[in-house]
Amino acid sequence: MIAVIRGSRVADPAGLANTLVAKGIRCVEFTFTIPDVVSAIRASTGGDALVGAGTVLEAGQARQAIDAGARFVVTPALRVDVVDACLELGVPVILGAFSPTEVRTAVEVGAAAIKLFPARIGGPEYVRDLLGPFPDLSLIPSGGVGPENLRSYLDAGALAVYMGASLAPPEAVESRNLGEIARRADRVRTALQSLT
Repeated sequence: MIAVIRGSRVADPAGLANTLVAKGIRCVEFTFTIPDVVSAIRASTGGDALVGAGTVLEAGQARQAIDAGARFVVTPALRVDVVDACLELGVPVILGAFSPTEVRTAVEVGAAAIKLFPARIGGPEYVRDLLGPFPDLSLIPSGGVGPENLRSYLDAGALAVYMGASLAPPEAVESRNLGEIARRADRVRTALQSLT
């Protein structure tokens, strides 16, 4: 499970990351759609969260995020220049892809995993379909994943899932409503525990 954080600002990056970790969600991705995201990444590192940078579209953004302490980088699309920068710096990159050709290319250029985006288009069945010819893929669906369907994605063979607004709504991120995010994280944890 990777929490995707978006908003016009992050009122308390460290508090947000710590809240999610306390609820069992260790991977936290701050996206480059957030103004001054590099400061948010820097402020949230140093604790127990595995902090990464998302919506990375350029190699320069990847380098900035890694310099700020990001331990993984995520793109929304196939961005080979971002892979090159991350490999050079020894940081795993999760490349966005959707079609079989994009997915295969992402693997060939060195992606640690594939962000299957937008996952809502194909749903869990599409995960199964891709794993037929490519059984070794590490797919992480993103877009339209919530507590109500995350089990379906994992049962279909996804390595993990991304969860954004259904876990950390932008208005809660912006207003530092950590209680609301904690309540939503509890719902996610309950859904994940049903897998065992």
